[in-house]
Parts: sequence; structure tokens; C-alpha cells
Amino acid sequence: MEQLVLKVNKFEEGLWSFYLLLPEDLSRKYIDQGIKRLMCSINGNEAFHTGLMPDGKGGWFIMLNKDRMKRYKLTLGDVVGVSIKPDESKYGMPMPEAFEELLYQDPEGSKYFESLTPGKKRSLIYIVDKPKSENLKISKAIIILEHLKANHGLLDYKVLYEDLKNK
Repeated sequence: MEQLVLKVNKFEEGLWSFYLLLPEDLSRKYIDQGIKRLMCSINGNEAFHTGLMPDGKGGWFIMLNKDRMKRYKLTLGDVVGVSIKPDESKYGMPMPEAFEELLYQDPEGSKYFESLTPGKKRSLIYIVDKPKSENLKISKAIIILEHLKANHGLLDYKVLYEDLKNK
């Protein structure tokens, strides 16, 4: 596990907002090993799954969304203690129990899900895990698996979002 002291930065434009810029030598070490998913803890708080993101200038950063900024009471310019290590989980994020059970019970849906890229798997896991209600999680997981089976493993986000909205 790497222990670092980093400053909270903010992009002035573009899609991302707050971030922690990693030292170039450490970033290179992970990237050269093919590691882009990390477990990250800030100021000793519970570790979260995250990805190494390229800044477009040869550097790499960890994004801090609004929720994390609020939860950890962070502001622009704060200097924080950061612990990082490679994320060795199967999907690079926690798998909701309901989705895992449905994948186990549905071999065809599971086959299509497992054939997706890691990023697409994470986006579907995120969709399932976002609601607080367990019933809603199960409903979303069923819709996703039905979508994958109906499209022989092809993911059409536009159609999927319509299905999720209308069912």
C-alpha cells in the first residue's frame, strides 16, 4: 500500500471537477503493470474503488466526485493523506448481492454480462446499485439481463435507459 500526501485540485474546464494528481513515478509504476483500478482511502476513511484517469498531459489522477468531497469535508487546496493499492476485486467495484444472485441463476444473461468490457460491466453494476431499495435493484438487474439476452450481448444504452424508465 502506498501512503501519500496530496493536494485537492480542480479542473477549470471539461467533464471532471475535483481530483488528486498522483506523482508521475507512482502512476507510471501502476500503468506499466497494467493496473488502472485502485482502492483509495482519504484521511483514514473507508477505502473506495476508483480508477487511474489520464489528465491528457501525461499525468494520472484520481477523481473526487461531489459526494466524496462532501462526505470527507474536503475543499479545493486541502492537503490530504491518501492510501492507495491495486484493486484486486473482480469488477473494480462492489457487486450488489441481488445482481450477483441473478447472474448465478441466469447462465445466458451471465454469459452476455461477462462478455462485456470491464467498463461496461461497471456501468451496469452502478445502475443496479444506485437505488436504495432492494426491490428496485432487483428490478433494474432483471431489465439489464433481459436487455442483454434480447440483443445477444450487445448493449444499447439508449434502449436500455428507455427500458429502465418505462418498466
